[in-house]
Amino acid sequence: MPSLSDLGQLPKRLVLGRPVRSDLVGESLLSKRLALPIFASDALSSVAYATQEILIILTLGGTAFLYLAPWLAAAVVVLLITVVLSYRQVVRAYPSGGGDYEVAMKNHGQFAALVVASALLTDYVLTVSVSVSSGTDNVISAFPSLNEHRVLIAVGLVAVLAAANLRGLRESGKTFAVPTYLFAAGILIMIVTGLVREFLGTPIVAATADYELRPDSDHVGLTGLALVFFAMRAFASGTTALTGIEAVANGVPAFKPPKSRNAAITLSLLGGIAATMFAGVTALALLARVKYVDPADPCRLAFPDCDTAPQRTVVAQLAAATFGGEHSVGFFYIQAATALVLILAANTAFNGFPLLGSVLAQDRFLPRQLHTRGDKLVYSNGILLLAGFAALLIVAFDADVTRLIQLYIIGVFTSFSIGQWGMVRHWHRLLRTERDPAVRGRHRRSQVINTVGGALTSVVLVIIVLTKFTHGAWLVMVAMPVIFVLMRSINRHYSNVAAQLVPDTDARTLPSRVHAVVLVSKVHKPTLRALAFARATRPDVLTALTVNVDDADTRALQAEWERYDIPVPLTVLESPFREITRPVLDFVKDIRRASPRELVVVFVPQYVVGHWWENLLHNQSALRLRTRLQFQPGVMITSVPWQLESSLDRDGGPQRPAPGDLRRGLTSDVEQTPYG
Repeated sequence: MPSLSDLGQLPKRLVLGRPVRSDLVGESLLSKRLALPIFASDALSSVAYATQEILIILTLGGTAFLYLAPWLAAAVVVLLITVVLSYRQVVRAYPSGGGDYEVAMKNHGQFAALVVASALLTDYVLTVSVSVSSGTDNVISAFPSLNEHRVLIAVGLVAVLAAANLRGLRESGKTFAVPTYLFAAGILIMIVTGLVREFLGTPIVAATADYELRPDSDHVGLTGLALVFFAMRAFASGTTALTGIEAVANGVPAFKPPKSRNAAITLSLLGGIAATMFAGVTALALLARVKYVDPADPCRLAFPDCDTAPQRTVVAQLAAATFGGEHSVGFFYIQAATALVLILAANTAFNGFPLLGSVLAQDRFLPRQLHTRGDKLVYSNGILLLAGFAALLIVAFDADVTRLIQLYIIGVFTSFSIGQWGMVRHWHRLLRTERDPAVRGRHRRSQVINTVGGALTSVVLVIIVLTKFTHGAWLVMVAMPVIFVLMRSINRHYSNVAAQLVPDTDARTLPSRVHAVVLVSKVHKPTLRALAFARATRPDVLTALTVNVDDADTRALQAEWERYDIPVPLTVLESPFREITRPVLDFVKDIRRASPRELVVVFVPQYVVGHWWENLLHNQSALRLRTRLQFQPGVMITSVPWQLESSLDRDGGPQRPAPGDLRRGLTSDVEQTPYG
């Protein structure tokens, strides 16, 4: 028959499965075949909303500015390729998994490293929020009646993702590999089909192609600097296509050996596929004359029931136009694959955030609990923390992708920029000592790549800050300094604790005497056991102590004490205000004041119950006493438990001594003790 503890573990085992031995950690490493969908799903899935975000900005001026879309998309593709090439240098130079954080720490110092860490932690939380919210959008595009349950669906999906990742890296990798590959294949097939139809003279036409689009009055007839700023804002929105690139650099330890080479190959595959898909979707959207406006003002596009019906996403419109309508197999395939991969793209963050949290915890910038592996050899605390913050953001922003996206890319490009300039310093340091011409050539080539990457990402960061600040990005620029200060404070605490715990001569000095104090409430089995254990330690002084909160009860206790012939005098403390904790604390403090080198050991008898509801029936005075006593210097607290029957294992608990045995332990050898 299963024990109470086994039954309590049942829900945990249903979610996590069986625990994994620590010596099997190597078996959780990923091959390139599994690493690509795990770490690339975020970057690939951004295809579903990157083009859409460009169109949202450009259509503020009507259709007049759509001619900018191909140029903006080309700029995003160039930037994406540059960043991928730059991160290939990172994974080779720093394979330990710290990514931009480690690069910044070793080349810029602690301040820059913590800026990067705060940016990455913020980015990972937003990756989950944006990906899941966008996936929910695509579900609603196929089933519009679910729109009113948007937030509930998104939060539920975050919970499912967290549970899947808590089961272990390889298991979640297998779960997420198929949908990612199905999505990439579906989008590429859609792009090829649409382009072939265009070439054969049967072009695809989106359902929104002939709808009237009303421009925003503030964005009509822009010229000069206003037009440049407008184009920069649209470009900044399109750079969401780069999110997720850094996850490979942060996840190098999860790859099978050779780790750096496999991570670099995965990065190249990721960059090539993502660039092709983004360019193809943007081209199809322009050829099909797709229109998509800000969901906050949907009636600028005059589609039926615009004030109540949700817009279909850009990918949904393209799938319907390419494969024969909103009821075709191809449409539902693309919608299912897109929704699923967007939801699972959050898995990139569920792998990156715990790994980064573990590195930061090891460096004492985050709580040490984040460095601890759970039952399935994953960093469970990091997974739960990420899921909690992501769910809060989804609820706060109503799972609205357009509102969340404004917060998204500042953290991404902050880490990009600092990391790339750190790599430039890294190669410069190596070039000062390297004498081999071939190696110097490789280092110089890598330095040029990182210099170009750093320059481009820095320019983009400035553009993003300028164009997104008033649209919600200021929240991230507040959150990042808060996280920065928090990490510095945690590090300061750990440093102070370490300094105070350094061994010195005082810690090795023996106490002059040991004064044992046994707390007494009644003459019962826990009290007798505590007295027996205290006596067995042979202290210099032993005091049995009780607090008088009721005269009648105290007199009864003294009578029982004499009747049992207990050879330890009972000391009674008066408590006119019926407190227990304060008189005991004052008594212990008096002992310490009288003899500062004397060690006081307080024995606290208690009985242990087996059910949570039984604890509610007791006043927990022992817990309160222990809590207060632990702050007193020179005082040790010893709990002496007595297990009640409800707490014992049903298959047979430990044998307890009979009360007579305890009394004999108290009364034997009395003459040999100084207090007898």
